[in-house]
Amino acid sequence: MEGRRAMTTTAPAEPRTDEPLPPKPGPGLRVRLITALVIVVALAATGGFAFHRVFALGDLVPVITVAAVTPVLLAALPSWPRRRTWPLWTSIVATAVAWTLVAGLTLFHGDFTVIGGALRDSWKGTLTSLLPAPGRPELLVLPHVLVWLAGFAGAELTLRSETKAAPALPSVAVFCVALLLGVGGPGSNLPVAAALVGLVGALTIVRSGGRPLWLLTGVPAAAALGLLAAAVGPYLPMKGEAYDPRATVKAPPPQQRDSISPLDRVSAWLQTPDQQMFTVRADAPEDWRLAALDRFDGVTWTSGARFVPAGSRIPDDDHVRRTRVVQHFAIQDLPGVWVPAADRPRSIEGLGVTTDPISGVLTAGQPLRSGQAYTVTSMVRDYDPDRLAAAEPARDAEAQAATALPESPGTTAKTAQVPAFRKLAEQITKDQDTTFQRAATLADYLRTAAKYDVTGLPGHTYAQLRYFLARSKRGTSEQFATAYAVLARSIGLPTRIVVGFRPGVGGNGSWQVRSGDVLVWPEVDFAGLGWVPFFPTPEQAGTSSKSDGVPAGETQQKLEAAQKNAAARKKAGGSANGPGASPPPTQPRRAPAAASTPWWVYVLAASPALPALYVLGVLIVPVLRRRRRRGGDTPAERITGAWEQTREELRAVGLPATSTLAAHEVAEFGAERVAGAEPHLRPLADLVNRSEYAATPPAPAAAQAAWGHADAIARLVRRTAGPFRRLGRRLHPRSLSLR
Repeated sequence: MEGRRAMTTTAPAEPRTDEPLPPKPGPGLRVRLITALVIVVALAATGGFAFHRVFALGDLVPVITVAAVTPVLLAALPSWPRRRTWPLWTSIVATAVAWTLVAGLTLFHGDFTVIGGALRDSWKGTLTSLLPAPGRPELLVLPHVLVWLAGFAGAELTLRSETKAAPALPSVAVFCVALLLGVGGPGSNLPVAAALVGLVGALTIVRSGGRPLWLLTGVPAAAALGLLAAAVGPYLPMKGEAYDPRATVKAPPPQQRDSISPLDRVSAWLQTPDQQMFTVRADAPEDWRLAALDRFDGVTWTSGARFVPAGSRIPDDDHVRRTRVVQHFAIQDLPGVWVPAADRPRSIEGLGVTTDPISGVLTAGQPLRSGQAYTVTSMVRDYDPDRLAAAEPARDAEAQAATALPESPGTTAKTAQVPAFRKLAEQITKDQDTTFQRAATLADYLRTAAKYDVTGLPGHTYAQLRYFLARSKRGTSEQFATAYAVLARSIGLPTRIVVGFRPGVGGNGSWQVRSGDVLVWPEVDFAGLGWVPFFPTPEQAGTSSKSDGVPAGETQQKLEAAQKNAAARKKAGGSANGPGASPPPTQPRRAPAAASTPWWVYVLAASPALPALYVLGVLIVPVLRRRRRRGGDTPAERITGAWEQTREELRAVGLPATSTLAAHEVAEFGAERVAGAEPHLRPLADLVNRSEYAATPPAPAAAQAAWGHADAIARLVRRTAGPFRRLGRRLHPRSLSLR
């Protein structure tokens, strides 16, 4: 018997010159793997498409397409002929080098020296740009690297783990980042979220197994899941305003956009009125705005605007604007960086600009030069006379700053200037009931009390304005507008002044704007209406002698008529509706809604704790899994648990996680990889086979022997694999499974 047993003993394996390969996967496994990788590409691209609220699609699509496809190919193709993945560290190094090459060549046109700085500053540049952000390489590098990492991580999880939906998590993380950065941007990410839900369902179905033909039945289920998410999304009970990270990022400080203020150029321009500034082709004649100045220190008007980079789209200010006006500008001899446009610009093409989100004023990065051309689309307000009549002054922080009238340095109580302006403004408006009537009456007073004269003394200090109002009563729109702004501020109306141009000379959709068309006008900030222009300069009433009788736009004419009607309504004489008629009811101001922080903000705030929780999980879960396997209810379950534990240990020396090898084939694999493991592997394989196929169930002693072999094999594997491979296997997401 002993001789027969010796004769049947398996001969020692001959030395191998190459690493043994796991069996070639069958057609079903290969199809599932290819399908899963294709879905990973789609997931990464879909997560990247959520940046469509941050960047224009034309800039975004090429970037995310390259970033979604390339890392998945790099992760899958090199390992495909050998049917074995690279070591993880090799894949990480390879994808880092590949990303640097691809980003440097496609985004930065071979200038690899700027990649590091762009990666460091891209997030802040994106948060301090108006949406959609300019499609510059230093900003587009952010979605490029995030989508690339999502594709790489998803592909590696697909190839190295058995978890069903884990490869989708990186793409979902990219979607969350894009969702946060795109708050306030155009469009909606609901279709993107629905597509993500459908793709996650499809990935789960594919990685759950089954024949390739059976996978086709999962397509309708995944599609139905995505459609359900799209249908239910708008009805989710989400309250409060979305958290905007831009509120926590310090915007760039106010910049001096030009060495000379446009207001200081007005007098010089009027002395040479025939200088050709620019030509504009537009749907309708409008006043072309140049600069808005809202800070006054008693001597000089300046701008407190915070200019930020803008892409092709410029955001609205949330007020009703109905008339769309398209303008095509051709610059001729307009100095400075201020870019003329009709209020309020919504998009610009042909010129890179920065803009102030509050005023909508545009500035160029460099001084304008002759021959420059650009196109602006503006949405001009169509004012409602009833809303104007009931308007109340704005009371927010911006409006409070626009009521400031500081005295000049060195002023004493006897030489104070502001009380004289307040006394005059109160005397002018004493017979008016409403805020809008008082504002209109101030403009009407200046139009009738002073005359337009280009030879009048320039300047707008307190002393010069008092001389203009009390003695000379002659000036240009500079004095009329600044005097109005100071008088209005003295009685609590928030004001600013705007420097721009009248429509110009011409007609039939084309106008030539000259230096003599320069115009300054004041604006008052009303709650719910925004900044409303007023017209205190006499020549601005409907036509301009400098514009050869070109009428103002229809919207401006309506606004002028409403203001003149309001100025004519005297308290003693009754309103325009008849004697004794009460003024229009004041619309109650809507209390601002209390902003509530959404739940996902707390999730993002807690994200730094996730690595610690992950490490805690990979330390505890394997212990619980081993205890579950060892404590099976029957000896057969405990033997199976010992075998599962052994297979898991052998993964540290190269046994694939998806291996379909039989028990004795696994024993041969382990015997070749782990020195001294054969005396334990082969008996354990025999115990597993007898437990599964024998007619009688195994005894408790067999289960105890199986775990003895398993413990011995674990010690030998740890000695062979080394600490780094064991640590990498322990940190793998697969170690969190309790199976």
